[in-house]
Amino acid sequence: MIADATSTVLKAALAGLAQRQRVTADNIANVNTPGFLAGRTDFETSLRGAVSNGQLPSINGGTTMRSMEPTNTNGNNVNLDAETVIATETGLRYQLALNALDGKYNSMRTAMRTS
Repeated sequence: MIADATSTVLKAALAGLAQRQRVTADNIANVNTPGFLAGRTDFETSLRGAVSNGQLPSINGGTTMRSMEPTNTNGNNVNLDAETVIATETGLRYQLALNALDGKYNSMRTAMRTS
């Protein structure tokens, strides 16, 4: 397979966004679970750091930590409205990254056909 920096960065972003989507789905599924703390996924920090240092990022999905947001009376801190916004935004970003990767592959296919 042909790999370059752009493809690797886009694949790392897709892995991070997929991880965020799984964590968000878990949060939503546990909205009424007493003591459950929402998870938060961060892949942008390591992705940004690797790119700014001229390195290829690892494709690992990022890190997930428990949210330190205040809890309600049952110890749960999942906010369904916030999770819905996160899920929607993540889905849109995933689609954007997927379209960018698809465009890159389409350009490569076109270049190979004309050679």
